[in-house]
Amino acid sequence: MVPVLTAAESARLDAESPVPVGQLMDRAGLAVALEAVAMGIGSGDRVVVLAGPGNNGGDGYVAAHYLARRGVNVRVEALGMPRTMAAADAGARAAASGVGVFDLGGPRPADLVIDAVFGGGSRRGLPDRVREWMVAAGRVLAVDIPTGLDPDTGSVDDLAFRAERTVTFHTPFPGHFLGVGPDYTGRLTVADIGLQGGDPVLRVVEAPDAPRPPRPRAAHKWSAGSVLVVGGGEGMIGAAVMAARAALHFGAGAVGLATPRPDLAQVLAPEILAYPLDALPDRYDVWVVGPGLGLDRGDLVEAALRRGGPVVLDADALTTIDRSRLAEPGAPRILTPHLGEFARLFGQEAPSPARLAEVANEARSTIVLKGNPTIVTDGSVPWLVLSNGPELATIGSGDVLAGMIAALAARGLDAPEAARSAAYWHGVAAAELARDSTVTADVLARRVGRFAWERS
Repeated sequence: MVPVLTAAESARLDAESPVPVGQLMDRAGLAVALEAVAMGIGSGDRVVVLAGPGNNGGDGYVAAHYLARRGVNVRVEALGMPRTMAAADAGARAAASGVGVFDLGGPRPADLVIDAVFGGGSRRGLPDRVREWMVAAGRVLAVDIPTGLDPDTGSVDDLAFRAERTVTFHTPFPGHFLGVGPDYTGRLTVADIGLQGGDPVLRVVEAPDAPRPPRPRAAHKWSAGSVLVVGGGEGMIGAAVMAARAALHFGAGAVGLATPRPDLAQVLAPEILAYPLDALPDRYDVWVVGPGLGLDRGDLVEAALRRGGPVVLDADALTTIDRSRLAEPGAPRILTPHLGEFARLFGQEAPSPARLAEVANEARSTIVLKGNPTIVTDGSVPWLVLSNGPELATIGSGDVLAGMIAALAARGLDAPEAARSAAYWHGVAAAELARDSTVTADVLARRVGRFAWERS
């Protein structure tokens, strides 16, 4: 798990650290210099460091010092004099290394521009001199976060540096991942400079946070976890079949599909048990309701809620459900909306992660807000799923995810675990598949089986 801190929390840790600020700055500046070297910068290359007046600028001065020692032709263009003692000391150290320090002027040719203007600090009302560099700069390495990009929201009011790479310290900011943040951050490196702790507002899912329970030695198909998919109305049976197949390939022992056309379902997917909608079986552990269901079967959504077992509400179920029902206590519910479905259901567009957590708490549900990144929360600190990429922008990929979530819930994970784990491996499987071919839901529903179990 990678914790994500706000800019204010990060500043608090800096201020309260027992490590002297000059030492923290030296470690940060060295990390920036090493990142520049990793980008191919070497002896004789031209680097311009744009240094602000605060400690972000101080990191830039330190980076300039270390790069100059490697024979790089470095100059610092400073937006004012350093305002802190640590930044002033770093500036003097850079000058002693032969680095030229000048007042910030207009753009000039460089092999790399290091943006050390403001980082997580001020970004409104930027001076025209900085804005000119934002427009003209070629390759950019940002310190902490690109200047102009809001560290907490990932928004850009006007202009911002569009970095090829960004080096941040201790933990990322939300703005590295949210909104347009990834487009401006580029490749992100998180450097350890000796800070500790902090209260995260987000958590990034890593493989250890995405469990996949083993199947007991003596398991049979009904004890290994069973999933019933309810959906597949006229012209949409493929959505329900994709969800059912994904559940089976992701480790559910038995999977059924209740649909208006069980005969067609058995032709399309003979490995899936098929039932008519007017005879829903009781024996399945987890239901998935909604893929291809249609908008005239709210009664089936109601039946799933009355049933009392875990339920994944996807696609059309999110449009037909009575929102007031979500405030009532009941069995675990997992909602899988994209932004449009979320807006229709809750009357809010593009919720912040904090607001999403509030909504999940009010709805007594785990919410998987699909997107890039996908955000998962049951009302606690939200999880960011970063494994998913643009290859998942294909019809049916959400149906595959719904089936995977249900499979993990049927295999014994609680709702938040099942949701974040399935979302993580859904992205991993799609990324692997994209290396070989175009990602389509039918192939993805099978490929997820490669990630259904822990591999020794």
